[in-house]
Amino acid sequence: MSRSGQAALPPFIGLVAHEVRWRLLSELARSDLRVRELVALVGQPQNLVSYHLRLLRSGGLVTARRSSHDGRDSYYHLDLERLGNGLAATGAALHPALGPVPAPARPRETVSSVLFACTGNSARSPIAEALLHRRTGGRVEVTSAGSHPKPRLHPAAVRVLRERYGIDVAGRRPRPLDDLTGRDFTYVITLCDKVREVCPEFGDHSRRIHWSIPDPAASDDAGQAAFVRTAAEIDTRIGHLLPQLAQPEQEIRP
Repeated sequence: MSRSGQAALPPFIGLVAHEVRWRLLSELARSDLRVRELVALVGQPQNLVSYHLRLLRSGGLVTARRSSHDGRDSYYHLDLERLGNGLAATGAALHPALGPVPAPARPRETVSSVLFACTGNSARSPIAEALLHRRTGGRVEVTSAGSHPKPRLHPAAVRVLRERYGIDVAGRRPRPLDDLTGRDFTYVITLCDKVREVCPEFGDHSRRIHWSIPDPAASDDAGQAAFVRTAAEIDTRIGHLLPQLAQPEQEIRP
């Protein structure tokens, strides 16, 4: 192409460069959300929000997962990795100097604590607790608990952490959320649609995030493979969480 030739607009730009879609992406970058919540956050009619969500889903940036709390509802989830790749590729298409730049991955020393919550505290939340603790080398205080804790950790969760990540949690026992009453957490992250509806507040300034992740023990193939997939998804989400933990305190949005 000659210097006077006109470069084609990358399709990715056409997908994300719309005010409503960018607002939706901005909200979903912080948490998995339902349509009615997105409608309230972006201040647009539901039919318009649903239309733009369909475009984002068609472009592979957003996925929908049926709520395990209310099967009539769905949670929308932003694929941050795909979005990041699209942004990086778009920048690199304009100029090589605008290619990917690694995000900061070292949490601030001042992040006080992160709480992961699910219903039984036997699989998803203890997996998240163990993986974030491993990723941060203990620099962040990490806790997990359940609204209705099971008597013990699920053996498949213990196994996948040991065999895939080299983490031994065999001696750990599920804990109830009630045991944490009065504690303050910088981040409260719910991994279960049911517990999101009942999770209490933990401090006036804690940041609430929801990750809509199905219970691997309740999946159609509730064997080891389901726990491997769940742990991999949680590990990916934790990788996206780390740059948020590195933000200065004043930049953290409640």
